[in-house]
Amino acid sequence: MLKSLLRRVVAALGLSIFIGASAVPAATAPAVHIAHPALWAVSDADTTIYLFGTIHLLPSDYKWRTPKFDQAVAGSQQLVVETIVDENNPQEMMAALASLAFSPGLPPLVDRVPPAKRPALEAAMKKSGLPVQAFDKMETWAAAFMLLGNQFREMGLKNGEGVETVLRNAFKSQGKSIGELESNKEQLSFFDKLPEPAQRALLEGAIEDNKAMGSDFSQMLSAWARGDVNAIAKSFNRDLSSSPELKQALLERRNANWSHWVEQRMASPGAVMVAVGAGHLAGNGSLVDLLKRQGYKVRRLQ
Repeated sequence: MLKSLLRRVVAALGLSIFIGASAVPAATAPAVHIAHPALWAVSDADTTIYLFGTIHLLPSDYKWRTPKFDQAVAGSQQLVVETIVDENNPQEMMAALASLAFSPGLPPLVDRVPPAKRPALEAAMKKSGLPVQAFDKMETWAAAFMLLGNQFREMGLKNGEGVETVLRNAFKSQGKSIGELESNKEQLSFFDKLPEPAQRALLEGAIEDNKAMGSDFSQMLSAWARGDVNAIAKSFNRDLSSSPELKQALLERRNANWSHWVEQRMASPGAVMVAVGAGHLAGNGSLVDLLKRQGYKVRRLQ
């Protein structure tokens, strides 16, 4: 299950730091899809925080901005996303990657997967254009994401049309501020701290064939477009059931951190749009669930 989880992580948990905000080209899907992704609001007398679940690999032919969503955007003074990857000035991300992703004395990358998986791994490394020696110096989680990013690009994905990119451009054009819940280094550190067995399972998932990858992505995209948070929650619960470490690192710890951020932000007046991966807003232990437990009234707007 961890293998399919890696693709769900990229799609609906917001950890897309290696591939940026991407989109599936229109040629791979019907002409138009109308989506109604989930949107919530937490409010008191003078503060409103909108919670919007995103999906990071969004086809360009999806129409997902609804009147209710646009009204929420228009009324928000600030956009807050998980982390800001500046594609024009990637120095912060590259510095974070350099500080975490490489370690001396690691075994060759091909030795970190079962023998049956090694031909696929060798082929993926060759397609990447990077020398094998570069991968051998990478920690397993970093190699997994590098190879997954190459797979998505090979499938014809392109930058610039993901939900976060659209929102950031909209807020920037209106002169509104954009903040982040995590720095680039903080986001990468969640993977850097994973136990090696979990990292190796992610690596195996990164070299699976594109057909399996496309199927997982389509299911997640369909649930997001319907606003079906129950289906999203079931997917993550199933995939994470075999790895408590991964669940704690990617979901529980981050959701708890963000619930504290919301609590602190509620003390200041104004309206904020918080856009995070849809997996963080679905099911027990989600950001929505934690806020309700803390006594906040969380209204679903769509």
